[in-house]
Amino acid sequence: MKRVKIIVNGDVQGVFYRYYAKKEAKKLGLLGWCRNEVDGSVFIIVEGDDSSIDKFIEWSKIGSPLATVDEVVISEEKPTELEKEFEIR
Repeated sequence: MKRVKIIVNGDVQGVFYRYYAKKEAKKLGLLGWCRNEVDGSVFIIVEGDDSSIDKFIEWSKIGSPLATVDEVVISEEKPTELEKEFEIR
């Protein structure tokens, strides 16, 4: 089990980035959440197996069809196993 914090910068708000993040996370069997930040970024917490997390990180560098991702900042955290699903906050 792995837990990762992802901050996505670029044109990622108002382009359905969070909707597609939830869809991708569910497809990969990942748990966690995402939210828009006041600075225009999208903040994501995701938990799951290493392989699925790696695939999600690669997806996050592209994002939704209308998104323009400039930067993805990733940091690993200690797994909490508290997440029950992937939700948009």
